[in-house]
Amino acid sequence: MSPRTPITLITGPLGSGKTTLLRHILATRPGKIAIVMNEFGEIAIDTKVIEGKNVRIAELGGGCVCCSLLGEFEAAVNEIIEKIAPEMIIVETTGLAEPEALVFNIQEALPQCRLDGVVSIIDADMLVRFPELGHTTRLQIEGADILLLNKIDLVEPAQIEPLETKLREINLTAAIVRTERCRIDPELLFGIGREKKVARPEHQHQPEFESFTFSSDNIFSRDCFEHFADSLPAAVIRVKGFIRFPDGAQLFNFVAGRWELEAFETDGTQLVFIGKNIAAEKKSVLRELDQCAVKQ
Repeated sequence: MSPRTPITLITGPLGSGKTTLLRHILATRPGKIAIVMNEFGEIAIDTKVIEGKNVRIAELGGGCVCCSLLGEFEAAVNEIIEKIAPEMIIVETTGLAEPEALVFNIQEALPQCRLDGVVSIIDADMLVRFPELGHTTRLQIEGADILLLNKIDLVEPAQIEPLETKLREINLTAAIVRTERCRIDPELLFGIGREKKVARPEHQHQPEFESFTFSSDNIFSRDCFEHFADSLPAAVIRVKGFIRFPDGAQLFNFVAGRWELEAFETDGTQLVFIGKNIAAEKKSVLRELDQCAVKQ
């Protein structure tokens, strides 16, 4: 009988650093790794960010893997095991996913796999600025075997211990590891050998978030775009994607008013905007962005 393939689940709120952790793992840990990614939005930005690595990626788009895409998830995992027999599978959920349903599904519907562990990433800066935890975030903390308290460089040192206490009140047993940009020895994330079982979750998943996308072949003014990023309405919680400037393309990451740019080779501009009730903001946001296009 073949050994069961270990699955590690990476979860956490929007913009907490899930794809950053994946990129770090792929850059520092050798091995035959397969990745299953669940995107929220019409453009698969995260998949593009890690393309070109020596991995197999199966992409699930357009919904939350915790419930609406469970059947597709099983099919993706089965195909990966059959075609490439990886040493391990890493699943990155959307920031809107409740991990318990996915844990149950791996436990009950994928006998050729075993759940190695659940890694939840929590953004320290967001936890300071928005201390009221939503239902989904609380479930992501509760279900973790390891909690990465990420972006500790963005908060005051005196704020870190109270944040850990807050996490410990929700999850008594998970290891809590402080990180900057999810830099952690990847060996700490694997070989957990999770043994606890979960019962079938009884929940009606009701996503609170909406998304819209923007694509363009234009080149954009950096100064204008930076002003645009600083002026996004509060309803926009997360933006991710690629923007082309005269001196080259950049990977753009925006989380609740904080943003950064990183040099990245890609063709064209593609952005996904995620937020609460942002359909009403779409027209004005895209109009402001269009005005940043460099006139040819």
